[in-house]
Order: sequence, then C-alpha cells, then structure tokens
Amino acid sequence: EKEDVPAAAHAQFQCRVLSKAAVKMEGSRSASRWSLSTVTQVEETKQMLKMLPVLLITFVPSAMLAQINTLFVKQGTTLERRLHHFEIPPASLQGFVTISMLVSVVLYDRLFVPFMRRLTKNPRGISLLQRMGVGLVFHIVIMVIASLTERHRLRVAMENGIFESKGTTVPLSIFVLLPQFVLMGVADAFLEVAKIEFFYDQAPEGMKSLGTSYSMTSLGIGNFLSSFLLSTVSRVTRRHGQGGWIQNNLNASRLDHYYAFFAVLNCANLFVFFAVCRMYVYNAEVTHVVDGGGGEKQRPEVA
Repeated sequence: EKEDVPAAAHAQFQCRVLSKAAVKMEGSRSASRWSLSTVTQVEETKQMLKMLPVLLITFVPSAMLAQINTLFVKQGTTLERRLHHFEIPPASLQGFVTISMLVSVVLYDRLFVPFMRRLTKNPRGISLLQRMGVGLVFHIVIMVIASLTERHRLRVAMENGIFESKGTTVPLSIFVLLPQFVLMGVADAFLEVAKIEFFYDQAPEGMKSLGTSYSMTSLGIGNFLSSFLLSTVSRVTRRHGQGGWIQNNLNASRLDHYYAFFAVLNCANLFVFFAVCRMYVYNAEVTHVVDGGGGEKQRPEVA
C-alpha cells in the first residue's frame, strides 16, 4: 500500500527544528555527548512531542471523571438511600462504574471489535483515536443526563417544600443517579483504555514508561482542572447572581446549570479533538493480515 502523501509530508516537516540537535555544524569543534544528540534520541523526542496535543485533549474528560468522587456523591447524600433496613452509602455507587467498565471491555473485545474488523479491515476494529472519540461523545451524553437528573431532583425538592432546606432528604431514590455512573464506566471502556493503549503504543521503544506516564498525568491535571472550574464557576456565578450555581446546600444550588456547562465544554473539546486527529500521523506498525486468496501479506497498521 502506498503511503498517504499529505500525511507523509506532514510527518517529514514535523518538529524539523529538533533535527538540528543531531547535526554537527561545519567548522565547530569536536562535539561532546552533551552538545550533540544521536538521530535516535532526536526521533524519539519528536514522537513524544507529537503526542502532546492528544494529551491536552484528555484533560477535560479527566476533569469529568473527578465528578464521580465529588459532586455525584454529594448529590447522593441528599436523596433517599434506605433499601429495606439497609442504608446505601452514596460513594458505593462508584462500584457501578467499575462493573459497567469491566462488562463493556468484554463486550467491546468479543463483539464490537470482530464486527468492526470485518468492516474496516483494521486489526483493532477502529483506530485508537476513534475509540477515544467515542468516549468523548459518551462524556457529552453523561453530562446532559446528569443535568436533566439534577433538574428533576430540584423540582422534586421544590414540590415538597425543601428547596431551601439543608440536610433534609429529597423523597427520590438514590438509584436515579445510576445512569450517569453506569455510562461513566462505559465511557472509560472507550476513552481511558484507549488513552493508556495509545500513549504506550505510540511512544518509542525506549520510552514506553514515559508514554504510560502521559495517561497518569492526564488524570492528575484533570483533578486540578476540576477544582479550578468548580471554584471559578462558583465565584463568577455568585458575583452575577444571588447565591451562585454551587453552594453548600445543593437544594439551593443550580448544579444542573453546572453540568450543562460541562456538556458544552465537552462539545468544544470534541471539536478540537477532531482537528488534532486530522493532523496526527500514526507510527506505522507492520502486522500480518490474511488476503483474499488465503495467504498472508504484510501491511502497515493504522493504530
């Protein structure tokens, strides 16, 4: 198969300035190992820098993950948690994220990948960036559902006269929050798994551990971004409103507006992701695929 010319040209001119680090200038003295890099070191650095735009795209969905441990749990504390004689801990709903993720990964590998492989001829079914894109779409859906659920919770609180009451349980089952927890696990099966695989797979052979650290960096910065957005939105809305969107009393807050803001933020992040995907050039991998005649042939794999 012929290599795509625009993609090849893009890869050729990418980070060209770094190539000078491996060039010994004419007339210069003998270069030491501190002033002259090997071609391998330069190319590996280019590959790591090439992944930085993809890393930046993952910060917003990582901030969405932080809501599982914070606002989603805070919502659960205001709802009816009794199941017969047992009181459900709000944080226990996080277990549904893990369960749905495990089930989704199995279904993805056993059903989705074989089906898509027949359509796309890609050994992975869909590329890693496409898999991440599906996860980003799920995050938009999750935030829309979370916003609608919170609006329903506030309406029930108002109908029962506890709209301004703090500490009073809203007569609504905690399981109304279950869809956003379950869908978060499904999104992780696409986005988080693909993110780890992408950064490991696209990192050069001698820098696989650094590639893996990219995904961990994404989670860490996502938590800081979540705190920054929470404090900023709370301060700005308090300045232009009565009490702001986010208060200690969730019944007097407008968490539905905050989740809607997250949905818009994820939409904007998705459009940027599309632009990054168009510019990104995968590192070619040679894989064995079966041709129509029953034999084997080699071709570069699109990750």
